[in-house]
Amino acid sequence: MARLHLIDGTLELFRAHFSPRPGHTARDGADAKASVAFAAQLLALRGDVEERPTHAAIAFDNPIRSFRNDLFAGYKSDDGVPLELRTQFDRVEEIARALGFIVWSFPDFEADDALASGAKRYAPSFGEVRILSSDKDLGPCLDVGVDGNVILVDRIGKRLIDAAAVFEARGVKPSQIPDFLAFVGDAADGIPGLKGFGAKGAAALLGRYPTLEDVPFAAGETWDVKVRGAEKLFATFATNRDNALLYKKLATLRWDVPLTEGADELALRPIDVPALEAIAAELAAPKLVERALKVVPAR
Repeated sequence: MARLHLIDGTLELFRAHFSPRPGHTARDGADAKASVAFAAQLLALRGDVEERPTHAAIAFDNPIRSFRNDLFAGYKSDDGVPLELRTQFDRVEEIARALGFIVWSFPDFEADDALASGAKRYAPSFGEVRILSSDKDLGPCLDVGVDGNVILVDRIGKRLIDAAAVFEARGVKPSQIPDFLAFVGDAADGIPGLKGFGAKGAAALLGRYPTLEDVPFAAGETWDVKVRGAEKLFATFATNRDNALLYKKLATLRWDVPLTEGADELALRPIDVPALEAIAAELAAPKLVERALKVVPAR
């Protein structure tokens, strides 16, 4: 059966922007390094003989703000994103389409939600679903496949991440990642976590209690698992349990993003030459089309 590649487009875009490659200026004088590097990364994937992509979709945070910002004011947003990068968000979606990829971009959902929904929906239709991301938030996707056919692929670290790798790294099951992050926090997403909780303590608790909701917190209760500083942490959890439940909700993937494509519609398409020519002219990147056609035939 064919493989499905699900790509974290925002991760790829940030990687392109902060890569050591030389800068690049578009025809209008704007910074376009991220766009040119992003196009090169997608072409590298299309030509990768090991990945052998046949079907793919790429998901973006555009805008970065989502429904989670309505739940918690401190959640990550577009604030702090360099302006020269933010102005390229729409363009890289156009680049992805011109290079033959299905693009998922939703105003209220994050890219991770689309990737999770895609993994769950399309896993039965493919021999393997490869999510090109090392993002810990995507760990629960490993549990939604058919006979373990969903995996995370860290192309930079050149490693595959399965349930065993998640447990080795975090000490919890993939399904427990939201509970784990509720305790320890996630600075990248603006989730503060609970003061005093570290990875070892959180993993120990979740090794005994399957979910955050199962962890004792009421007066007179105790934890029957050894956790360093248990008495103080118990008090912290009891006082801040509602906050922890909110943090878990923020870290929980949505599986109901309205993806409209059938499995066959995810097939990679030929290069859209007119669209790519227009983009190349805008980017002042005259060799982009030539390079693309060496990797993928035209439409």
